[in-house]
Amino acid sequence: MIESIGSTAPGWITGLMDTLGAPGAGVAIAAENLFPPLPSEVILPLAGFAAGRGSLHLASALAWTTLGSVAGALALYGVGALLGRDRTVAIASKLPLVKVADIEKTERWFRRHGTKAVFFGRMIPLFRSFISIPAGIERMPVPVFLALTTLGSLIWNTVFVLAGYLLGERWEEVTGYVEVYSKVVLAAAALAVAVFVAARVSRPGSGMRRRE
Repeated sequence: MIESIGSTAPGWITGLMDTLGAPGAGVAIAAENLFPPLPSEVILPLAGFAAGRGSLHLASALAWTTLGSVAGALALYGVGALLGRDRTVAIASKLPLVKVADIEKTERWFRRHGTKAVFFGRMIPLFRSFISIPAGIERMPVPVFLALTTLGSLIWNTVFVLAGYLLGERWEEVTGYVEVYSKVVLAAAALAVAVFVAARVSRPGSGMRRRE
């Protein structure tokens, strides 16, 4: 019973794995991609720990969690594709301190670096989910998106599943390291936003937006 070996994990996660096995871990990871506050740093090492105890097959845990990551990412890609560029520009241009020129710069950046952003974004907390939306908005070719997402997710998932597998009873130590990593990433993102806002506020005519 996975519930007995993962008693400190959220009950719905252990329940899924206990009922469905490795596919349950995949469902949990798909949900985590759609709702980033859900704890991938708990789901993945717990799946590895369960594999180490023989409750799951290690290869199945890796395959299903990666499939779950890709399914969740593809759903968010669809959201971006449905939203589209024009609607995104219309919404963003109404936000304080945001100019159409800023959006266009972001679009140009994504066209040049989108493949790297999707691949490496799979290994950055929060961004690993949200990066799928601009990929959909920019209509990155689906085969390219799927290939990059699968490879990036496989690397991320393998690290944490194997960590849980190797740590055994100490699998929860992984969460501490991820929390530190997440805080560093969030601090860097907050700093970038602060710099952007400071530059925009201090720039003459900051309240003006470019007109089409």
